[in-house]
Amino acid sequence: MALFAPLLTLTPPQRRAFIASFLGWTLDAFDFFLVTFVISRIATDFATTIPGVLVAVTVTLMFRPLGALIFGMLADRYGRRGPLMASILLYSLFELLTAFSPNLTVFIVLRALYGIAMGGEWGVGAALALETLPAEARGVASGIIQQGYAFGYLLAAIVFGQLVELIGWRGMFVVGVLPALLVFYIRAGVEESPVWRAGQARKLGARDTLFRSITRQPVLYLYAILLMAAFNFMSHGSQDLYPTFLQKERGFDPHLTQNVTVVMNIGAIIGGTLLGALSQRIGRRVTIMACCVFGALAIPLWTGGATPVALAIGAFIMQFFVQGAWGVIPAHLNELSPNDVRGTFPGFTYQLGNLITAYAAQWEAAYAAKNFPLPSPAGADYGRAMQVIMLGVFAAVFILTAIGRERRGVSFTEPSR
Repeated sequence: MALFAPLLTLTPPQRRAFIASFLGWTLDAFDFFLVTFVISRIATDFATTIPGVLVAVTVTLMFRPLGALIFGMLADRYGRRGPLMASILLYSLFELLTAFSPNLTVFIVLRALYGIAMGGEWGVGAALALETLPAEARGVASGIIQQGYAFGYLLAAIVFGQLVELIGWRGMFVVGVLPALLVFYIRAGVEESPVWRAGQARKLGARDTLFRSITRQPVLYLYAILLMAAFNFMSHGSQDLYPTFLQKERGFDPHLTQNVTVVMNIGAIIGGTLLGALSQRIGRRVTIMACCVFGALAIPLWTGGATPVALAIGAFIMQFFVQGAWGVIPAHLNELSPNDVRGTFPGFTYQLGNLITAYAAQWEAAYAAKNFPLPSPAGADYGRAMQVIMLGVFAAVFILTAIGRERRGVSFTEPSR
């Protein structure tokens, strides 16, 4: 329990900023993962293939860096709260409009616009929270904030299992407008980042621009982007196609798909929270590398379990370590960031990494269909394809983390160097 003790010392403004960041990422992920549960239904409705619908997932990921850049630069210039609220309102709006897509082309365009809005939330929300909290709370806060992603996935699984037969895939996107309500909480109760306010006391001309920061530390930016590319493939490669694997290859109905996915995300939430907190004690890099080793060991059970219970256990263990590694990232990236561009650096490098791996789910599906074909209704051995790919991904994350550095506990208030 000592790992979580720093949370007990938070002041009301710190607590509200922490909650807002967690809920923003939770509801962002909720909206994103609704698509992954209804891919086969959309394909049927639009008379296309599963890889064809997965183009929408790819496009969403591809446009997220643009949103991270736009909203991050606004956050560095005008403060964190306003851009965070604008991001949430816009991704909720585009989620709602998705429900009324008349064809696949419009659907893909709306998911691109959603990606821009979604891309702005993570970096700005994490900066607001971690700049507000004391340094000793960063590890546990990082783990919990990042697991908003898994919690959003869990909520999407529950909504899918309980409502999809009643409201259809279009109704799922109507439900996705609910995150807009979070804006009222932020507007009423969340204060501006004290680190950003302190920065504004300096002359505007002394502040960094993103371009100047990149030219001063190009290796840092390149490293962070490559690390986030590997991390995003680890996440999307182990998650996005998993509901399709359960439904098409294992023949699970919506309720059984929901149950396995809920167990999977409970593992993610526990792993991310515990290991994010542990990273404050043993270090960011050591925690990530350990997660890669144990995650790789879980691969055979993850998609090879013979029963639903075995698959659920494998999925729990897999996401415990995948999201355990991810639980370190909000703190790790914010600590690596030059102080004067913290509103931009974490989200921008994160989302550029996403851009590099935007084809993860689509590529996995195509790789499975080409190399591991199966008779209908499965069409492909998605499980075996994901096993092969994830082994390589864990190796990449391990190596990139090992050659990098960390700045655990660094001050957020000193000028950038």
